[in-house]
Amino acid sequence: MKKYILFDLDGTVTDPMLGITKSVQYALNKFEININNLQELTKFIGPPLKDSFMDYYNFTEEEAQKAISYYREYYLDKGIYENFVYEKFENILISLREANKTIIIATTKPTVFAEKILEHFKLKTYFDFVAGSNLDGSRSKKADVIRYALDQNKIENLSEVIMIGDRKHDIIGAKEVGIDSVGVLYGYGSFEELSQNGADYIVKDVEELGNLLGNFY
Repeated sequence: MKKYILFDLDGTVTDPMLGITKSVQYALNKFEININNLQELTKFIGPPLKDSFMDYYNFTEEEAQKAISYYREYYLDKGIYENFVYEKFENILISLREANKTIIIATTKPTVFAEKILEHFKLKTYFDFVAGSNLDGSRSKKADVIRYALDQNKIENLSEVIMIGDRKHDIIGAKEVGIDSVGVLYGYGSFEELSQNGADYIVKDVEELGNLLGNFY
């Protein structure tokens, strides 16, 4: 039985594609890097921003931090709302709440942004706790976020915990901590990415995720 259900946010609960890619586009423009096709920037959805700017555009750490500042200029004003909840996802949250599960967000997005998004979509009341990164860039690795969530909620029996996310970072973080994981294919990771990194379960859509979680009641 799973008592503690941890969800990634971007690409798992909500589809942030437009807001994140436009924010990245805005930041890159400040460095005179012009990307017109937003699909090229979906690779930024999921991983820590600093890592992505450094990995994909060879930014130094200092440049990456500056890019994050530019990113947030757009994101806080517009991007955070260019987002939508996956269809029928709220039904999963209702079912978990009725089954008395502890529902937690575990995201590398800064906690303050994650809470703002959940409040905007009127989902905050479903979640017992929101674990994210800090604005200064600390606690930006998924394993650290998961550990923080477990520690703050005094969760010790790892067999009762499951992590759900759409990218390899969610799966790797879960394995590092020692909990089971579910990879979702309706987000931004591929079957290969999720399976090769050891997802215990992989589901194709929200309905299949709901059915899987029902087996853990």
